[in-house]
Amino acid sequence: LTTPAVYVVWLSFQKSTLGQQPVFVGFTNYAALIGDASFWRAAWNTFAVVNVIVYGELALGLAVAALMRGVEFGRKLVIAAIVAPYAITESSGIVMWRFMMEPDVGMAARTLGQIGVALPWDSEPWAGLALSCLIAIWHHMPFTFLILYAALLSVPKETQEAAEIDGATPWQRFWRVEVPIIMPAILVAILFRYIFAIRLFGEVWLLTRGGPARLTEVLAIYLYRETFQYRNFGAASAAGVC
Repeated sequence: LTTPAVYVVWLSFQKSTLGQQPVFVGFTNYAALIGDASFWRAAWNTFAVVNVIVYGELALGLAVAALMRGVEFGRKLVIAAIVAPYAITESSGIVMWRFMMEPDVGMAARTLGQIGVALPWDSEPWAGLALSCLIAIWHHMPFTFLILYAALLSVPKETQEAAEIDGATPWQRFWRVEVPIIMPAILVAILFRYIFAIRLFGEVWLLTRGGPARLTEVLAIYLYRETFQYRNFGAASAAGVC
């Protein structure tokens, strides 16, 4: 049996749509892709958004994990609250954020407006992508937090005490002693979040559907449009291979 990945590569060299037999066209689909401004815009949006999400989550997750080590009273309850967003289905969380950030009636949007902050995500491409990043970080940060929190708890106390005796400040102990020790866990967190974040779809689709004028499209939405809206299976396969 042909695996789906091999089939996609084969289809990328065909002209294919509904109701027609695939016709071999060589590298025509790839040439068209290189000249498609929408593809490059989606690729750039994906690159920017994915890096903001991954490293935003990493910084926030590491900060929260470091702070949680000093929490004694109600630690389990606080950890449960931190992890709670991860238990919410992605679509439900996105819709909830959309209602809260609705420019006219959203509770969060009105609160931000009272302090002079506006996020016109429904009309400005940068704001739509920024809100998508915010939602993705909120929803998936618990995953990064759990990895880093477990790693920090495993740092030997003897190492921390030795650094303290040598005169290291709390910041120096954290940055120069603990972070190098937990670096393997940090790399694992980064790797997994890159794998998941590069497939970003729901946050952008349920907020802006790639608009206005396809300016907030990411690669997953580009693939969706080429496949299910334009029925251009060959070009979509070429984009998927790339």
